[in-house]
Amino acid sequence: MDWLQISIRTSHEAMDLIASIFDDLGANGVAMEDPAIVNDYINSKLWDYTDIPVQKNTEVVVVNAWLPKDHLLDSRLKALNGRIEKLSQTVNTAPCETMFSDIKEEDWANSWKKYFHPSKIGKRIVVKPSWEEYTKKENEIVVELDPGCAFGTGTHPTTTMCIQFMEEYLKPQTRLFDVGTGSGILAICAAKLGVKNIQAADYDNVAVKVAKANIEENNVENVIKCFQSDLLKNFTGKADFISANIIADIVLRLFADLSKKLTKNGIFLASGIIKERLDDIKAAAAKHNMQIVDMKEKGGWVALIIKYREDS
Repeated sequence: MDWLQISIRTSHEAMDLIASIFDDLGANGVAMEDPAIVNDYINSKLWDYTDIPVQKNTEVVVVNAWLPKDHLLDSRLKALNGRIEKLSQTVNTAPCETMFSDIKEEDWANSWKKYFHPSKIGKRIVVKPSWEEYTKKENEIVVELDPGCAFGTGTHPTTTMCIQFMEEYLKPQTRLFDVGTGSGILAICAAKLGVKNIQAADYDNVAVKVAKANIEENNVENVIKCFQSDLLKNFTGKADFISANIIADIVLRLFADLSKKLTKNGIFLASGIIKERLDDIKAAAAKHNMQIVDMKEKGGWVALIIKYREDS
């Protein structure tokens, strides 16, 4: 079967939402081209050599997706146009330029793999796809993760900041809930960091399937229970650490349930939040007697460590 590659130039604010639309339409893979991330890697000196120039325009990202050229293609493209138009009414999607490329079946296997390479995204954690070779250095933790129709490959700023916070705050005895687990990357990283009691869930059954496969690939299925759940609904007991790398509106919904699912001295790690929504999160935290105690910012996104006030 041949494929149609669809590339949409858009804003940081809209890229995850557009990726989600592609996922809903049955895209066989979604990949982001974010020049801000490219610059971060060039400046980090993690690459031994690169001939990639520093990117000057970091405001525009490209969301790539691949749809099969079958009898459903026309209806999927029509649905895509309609949903993008609707999204543009509430979110800045500019420049919202769409490009199309035909991909032959024989070229498909490698056309999307070029977007994924080993990436060191924390002090110790390296994420690599299965087809790439990587020589582990001393004290590094390698997570093997193949991207599928689920989000979380480690390179997006919201994910890297979460993992960096996990390296700082997690302890082996931590009980962890990962809400909206996507590819399972945060739960897997937590397990690799030594956490022994993890529940991970996603609303999307496709994401749950992908996450379970990645969990098994990393041999951590004995410490991670993965299942379908609408936010915290199907999680059992209470956690010392709840991670949610989703979007601001969903993070806001979670606050109402934290009292039932987070221990008094527990940590709520909230990410997937554009900087412009930070005040909304602060207000919601204050309303539930919580406060932001630590924050990271990268590429227009923020990740937050939120805890109950000491007088609560």
